Amino acid sequence: MEPINIVNSVITPLDRKNVDTDQIISKEFLKRIERTGFGRFLFYHWRFDEQGNENPDFVLNKPEYKGSQILVAQDNFGCGSSREHAPWAILDYGFRVVIAPSFADIFHNNCFKNGILPIKLTEAECDEILAKGLQGPYDVEVNLEAQTVTGTDGKVYSFNIDPYYKQMLLNGWDEISLTFQYEDQINAFEEKRIVFK
Repeated sequence: MEPINIVNSVITPLDRKNVDTDQIISKEFLKRIERTGFGRFLFYHWRFDEQGNENPDFVLNKPEYKGSQILVAQDNFGCGSSREHAPWAILDYGFRVVIAPSFADIFHNNCFKNGILPIKLTEAECDEILAKGLQGPYDVEVNLEAQTVTGTDGKVYSFNIDPYYKQMLLNGWDEISLTFQYEDQINAFEEKRIVFK
């Protein structure tokens, strides 16, 4: 995974609650066997009409949010099924950070395992950031080391994160990479085990 610490970006304000994983990546696009290529299908039925034309009213299709790496949403983001394709699609589209008041547990954990930083802020804080983003492009700096989200207007929002997940993201480790940090101890254990057979 690619390490993550500081992300500077305009936010994409997705002012919706209960965004489920089928809305994030619809079931008809789950046929790929790679983790890549899902970004073009992110929020597909909101981004495009039945003829495949872009919906100009949907936030991802607005030019001022192009290239955004930070998605901001409302409560219960990532609810629904446990499909890991949802964070794959979010990351493949280009988002490194998702901010919301709450996340579905499985989605939340899958974000960390795939190199996405899910940030929980209060509902009032998310409402404030969303309002700023909907008024016009609103840039923020996310600093994982400092655990802050800082707007260009100087407003600072602090967030909590489990130290285990923080280290994983800062170092770009997945769970396999984390296991390899103990390779010497694992090899020593294996050698002892062979001797005792």
